[in-house]
Amino acid sequence: MPFSFRVGTTPVLISIPHHGSSIPPEIAATMTEDGLSSRDTDWFLERLYDLPETREASLLVAELSRYVIDLNRPSDDQSLYPGQTTTGLVPETCFDGAAVYRDDLYPSKDEIQRRIETIWHPYHQQIRTELDRLRDRFGLAVLVEAHSIASEVPRLFPGRLPDFNIGTNHGKSCDHSLQDTLAGVLASQSEFTYVVNGRFVGGHITRHFGVPARGIHAVQLELSQATYLDESTRRWNAAKAERVQSVFGNLFDALHAWIQAR
Repeated sequence: MPFSFRVGTTPVLISIPHHGSSIPPEIAATMTEDGLSSRDTDWFLERLYDLPETREASLLVAELSRYVIDLNRPSDDQSLYPGQTTTGLVPETCFDGAAVYRDDLYPSKDEIQRRIETIWHPYHQQIRTELDRLRDRFGLAVLVEAHSIASEVPRLFPGRLPDFNIGTNHGKSCDHSLQDTLAGVLASQSEFTYVVNGRFVGGHITRHFGVPARGIHAVQLELSQATYLDESTRRWNAAKAERVQSVFGNLFDALHAWIQAR
């Protein structure tokens, strides 16, 4: 399977679509050294989200690299941020502009369609099936889209990212009270910076599945990797991670309280 899945006992589904760094051998043979590095992976997020406050949530984790196919892009490859530099459904470049595939070996349309059918569709179908199950059982469902990114990516955005970046498609993918609840938790602490619907307003999964009128709420949390990694080596920093996990615990406590109040 291109993903792992755990069934939870709360109305929450955590999706980590960029967790994987694996590349099948037949695809690896077409890639550059930069592509094989899978360096734009959302490193260690499954570990970071392993908390008492999250262990009863459903959990969906991608196993394959986003360079094979990006599960957080629409299958028709329409840009999520028109007019801005970004990467596509099957990225041609890394975030820094380095080529992912060797000369003349970028996948054909048929190969891209194969990846859509065998990797992209199963992941999205699992999200749909689980959100519908949670909504039918609990009366509502909350999708938490977990992401992380280097604190500075000059090709994609100027300057340094805030530490916590909440995206709700400008308030369309979840009830405004949920957005306010999570923002309130971040406003109550002073160690980390945060923004709501800044550079990241939510990718395709958040925008597509978050339909509050149907009882399904979606929030993307894009975390700066400087908050929990030694960025130069992409190694886990236990002291940093512990501080982030403390905030995560408060965020999920607030989320569960919001759910109970509904």
